[in-house]
Amino acid sequence: MKRFVASILTVVMIGASFTGCGNNNNASPRNGAASGSNSVDNIIAQAEKMSNDELFKKAIAESNGKTMYGIGNSSRGATAGTNFVNKLKSIDSSYTGKVEWSQPKNNSIFTLLTSDIQSQQHTYSMTLIQDGNQIQSKMLNTGYLRNFIPKDWASAQGVDAAKDSKPFALQAQAKVFAFNNLGGASYTNCWDFVSQNTHPLFMGVNSEPVGKNFLYMLTDSKYCDLMKSAFDALPNDKKAYFQKTVDSVENEASTLGLSSPNAKYSLAWIKLWCQQYNKQTDDGPVCTQLVTKGAAGQCALLVNSKFRSVEESATSSKKNCTVAVYQDNYKGIGGYSYKHYLQVLKTSPLPWTACAFISYMTTDKDGYVAWGKDMGSYCSNPSIMQDHSKDGYVKGVDTFPVKNDKPFSWWSSDNGGRLVIEDPAYCAKVAGQMSDWIDSNTNGKG
Repeated sequence: MKRFVASILTVVMIGASFTGCGNNNNASPRNGAASGSNSVDNIIAQAEKMSNDELFKKAIAESNGKTMYGIGNSSRGATAGTNFVNKLKSIDSSYTGKVEWSQPKNNSIFTLLTSDIQSQQHTYSMTLIQDGNQIQSKMLNTGYLRNFIPKDWASAQGVDAAKDSKPFALQAQAKVFAFNNLGGASYTNCWDFVSQNTHPLFMGVNSEPVGKNFLYMLTDSKYCDLMKSAFDALPNDKKAYFQKTVDSVENEASTLGLSSPNAKYSLAWIKLWCQQYNKQTDDGPVCTQLVTKGAAGQCALLVNSKFRSVEESATSSKKNCTVAVYQDNYKGIGGYSYKHYLQVLKTSPLPWTACAFISYMTTDKDGYVAWGKDMGSYCSNPSIMQDHSKDGYVKGVDTFPVKNDKPFSWWSSDNGGRLVIEDPAYCAKVAGQMSDWIDSNTNGKG
């Protein structure tokens, strides 16, 4: 009988042990865990109803003496983190929390986030992440990331909640068509960038995924219509040249599941672009080359912020470059825009602090200054943006027009910059069929 009771107790203990193993996915993470009524989702729901003052107090209570780990595609998150800690210290001088920021390379952020979320010990609390296609398919559709919309951001002047809240965006970046204006070259229509013997400088579509997202987005009905309109504005000889390619891809539009009647125009442009672009490793070298005297007539699609760091010399000058869409007679798209999204991990060890940090970056000028101090970054909260409309002026003279930036409301307008805007849901929807098609048409210098 004693042996029987002992056997029963052994089974119960083993069962309890297995139950404990089964709960390891909820094991206490580094810096503590949010669980039950304090789960990440519940905390976000509460945080969205709080002002910054209330959030900052919650963050101080949660993270005092601890380190919040953030991960992002922009190294400037580290500067924002330092400013955030100083903000909390100004509220409570005894606060000793820290923010540690990491910027992974080679598009590894998705692997690192997935590994952290699936692990038994969770490190990262929040992320600043780009590439709408992978965000949607790998992070949002899986439920790995949680959306938090700050109350003070939603009530700020100029905010467009419909466009920037799902997923929540810190900022937009712009890649623009530009050309070296020496030698009389003319680019007055977006189709000029895929004309015969033209090889735009551009980062490879499989080395920088947001570039491939740009091509996905071109198949959206809105942009198909813009490509058709630009095509119609071409002189007859250029129309005749491009018409051959337009006709050759007409049947492929339906095969790819594209519903726009003008999809063939976008496909034709994409095909020519992929066959002709000159693949580069980074936008920095693209800009460095484009501003030189030796690059007369060359063109590129690059982040416009790169022009801010060009040093004037006998062989290089910002004067040598023109942003195509700044020309009054320019037709068609002016480039494209992708965004940096702020998200809370579903396994966030410090969710209150993550929400407070996200709110700080998007509602306080010191929170955004790491990006906003320079041209080329456009906060989703225009009220904390700095004015860069005269960055190209030297002693009151308009010396470097390429540096005179516009607000994002202009860049995204059909009457302004006409940028192709990344939509994560659309990119994820068409990536399956479009990715292989783009790869199959990429050859030559691309």
